[in-house]
Amino acid sequence: MLQESVRKHFGYIKVQGGVFMQQGFDEACFDVAIEAYLLGGKVSKFGYTGEPMDVVKKRCEEEVKHFIDTLYNFWLYWSEMGVSNQVDESFYYCCEHYVETWWSEGYEKGIKRHKLRLN
Repeated sequence: MLQESVRKHFGYIKVQGGVFMQQGFDEACFDVAIEAYLLGGKVSKFGYTGEPMDVVKKRCEEEVKHFIDTLYNFWLYWSEMGVSNQVDESFYYCCEHYVETWWSEGYEKGIKRHKLRLN
């Protein structure tokens, strides 16, 4: 599921170092996705108690921004985009969408866990 999400959001971006580095790339994306998912799950308790999702998201805005920036900088450093200095601003939005997708997934699952009293 994680690998499919990486392909969906980023496609097959050329990486310096070839196939070996592509695997490292994927793992970095997986790490960020897992962290965003866990953060969404952690703050879902506020949504369960009645806070709107956008208010809950503001609670962890700094951490989410950190995940987005970390992923974007990682991609810039290791991708051939960074080599050619042709950085597309839309790529930042891909990173943002990727992190927010996983945060939302964790948030929604967390709400379900609270409703089922699994937390």
